[in-house]
Amino acid sequence: MASSSSSSSSSSSSSLFRCFLHFFFFIISQVQAANLPFHPRDVLPLLPRQVSWPVLNSLNSPVDLLPSFVGSVSSSNRIVNWKGACFYENTAWVEFHNKTGSEIGGGTLHIKVSYPHSWTCMDLYVFATPYRVTWDYYFLSREHTLEIKEWQDKAEYEYVKNRGISIFLMQAGMLGTLQALWDVFPLFTNTGWGENSNIGFLEKHMGATFEERPQLWFTNISVDDVHSGDFLAISKIRGRWGGFETLEKWVSGAYAGHTAVCLKDSEGKLWIGESGHENEKGEDIIAIVPWDEWWDFELNKDDSNPHIAYLPLHPDVRAKFNETAAWEYALSMAGKPYGYHNMIFSWIDTIGGNYPPPLDAHLVASVMTVWSKIQPEYAANMWNEALNKRLGTQGLNLSDILVETEKRGSSFDELLTIPEQDNWIYSDGKSTSCIAFVLELYKEAGLFDLIADSIQVTEFTIKDAYSLKFFENDSSRLPKWCNDADNVKLPYCQIKGKYRMELPGYNSMDPYVHMNERCPSMPPKYFRPQNC
Repeated sequence: MASSSSSSSSSSSSSLFRCFLHFFFFIISQVQAANLPFHPRDVLPLLPRQVSWPVLNSLNSPVDLLPSFVGSVSSSNRIVNWKGACFYENTAWVEFHNKTGSEIGGGTLHIKVSYPHSWTCMDLYVFATPYRVTWDYYFLSREHTLEIKEWQDKAEYEYVKNRGISIFLMQAGMLGTLQALWDVFPLFTNTGWGENSNIGFLEKHMGATFEERPQLWFTNISVDDVHSGDFLAISKIRGRWGGFETLEKWVSGAYAGHTAVCLKDSEGKLWIGESGHENEKGEDIIAIVPWDEWWDFELNKDDSNPHIAYLPLHPDVRAKFNETAAWEYALSMAGKPYGYHNMIFSWIDTIGGNYPPPLDAHLVASVMTVWSKIQPEYAANMWNEALNKRLGTQGLNLSDILVETEKRGSSFDELLTIPEQDNWIYSDGKSTSCIAFVLELYKEAGLFDLIADSIQVTEFTIKDAYSLKFFENDSSRLPKWCNDADNVKLPYCQIKGKYRMELPGYNSMDPYVHMNERCPSMPPKYFRPQNC
């Protein structure tokens, strides 16, 4: 009886709670229609957690962490106007001055905000040049100022005079930004909460599905059926790498976040070639690892909950796979660092067609600026060398790169779209991410035939790779153990994972000259024109 009473009470409370939420959303709609002096969203933190957090979760997401570029201001004659999250009318301009009596002086950024949607809201902004990033928030309807006592050097002065100070709005407002921080944090946590957060993000922003497979969630593989060149697509949904891969999947449209390749030696022993293997020092390197060691780690030690699909090569493709050349390439790269230099450039092919809103080149430049200030060595590894390659320069830091780009009459968004070249040599050698390593091995093994010199595999995303028409297309030729425990027969073999892996566009595209160098990729459909 006690249990029944408790259940009845719980059901009643749940019904009342749902009624309250419906009433609350009704109030929101009415307040938005009537210009009242407060907005329910602004007072949510004052409500009980049981009420406030479900409402906040419905209004915001981790994407709300991304600021939206509203414009650049460079003088009182170059005024920018926009609508904010709180204040409906906003105007900004820059006034140059020399209050310090220095050679270059400083400036004042004026921001006039007016017509708030309520008396309790506020707007949060980020302001950036290649030399500094700062932020401020505005609660009162009036003119505000941001003082820059002195420009860092003449280069910053010239940049602001010509290009201006970039203004970014945290479009979810102060409260939404805090909620988005709360939402993005679990993406990187090694918990069930984190795993569910990654799944929820991919479902919401990519339209991904996570259908549970029948147990067992791994396959007993016969290595006799595995051949050199066979492809491994890996998707991690938990922990540090799970969170990173989730964001990578979102911007690129790939439904896997890591890759590896199978190699058999002359004695028939199976090895796994992988860029991104963590060594004893915690460094991500290129490694050739025995299959048993690699598989044991994925089954028993990898806490990112990896889902793994085995994609065997088509027999005709396998017939022309030069195993000797593949091994020579793999061994020449073993021990070299993971290809961070060109990792982000495989995703950015166009000026505006690769950035999920509110991402854009302005925001990318600002994020790079922040990281360059916080971790200059990291910045040099991630993008400075690659951007120098695109300019044909050496040793320029990010600030100098932006100024040099401007001097040449170009723009940063154009610079980002210049295709990576496979033959570029960086300070630590050739740079290959996980997918570039696999595809460069394919290139060396002869799979791109006569157009190999016109293919830059460092421009391929993981989706681009598994979309290549290189793989088995006859399910009757798949190994007997392939998907043997699953009631859905995929065109490839999922060998590990609780959820069924989907690879949209799998095995559908023939290679072509300059493949994937100028292709858009906008979520959630990631539509590509016919020539891509």
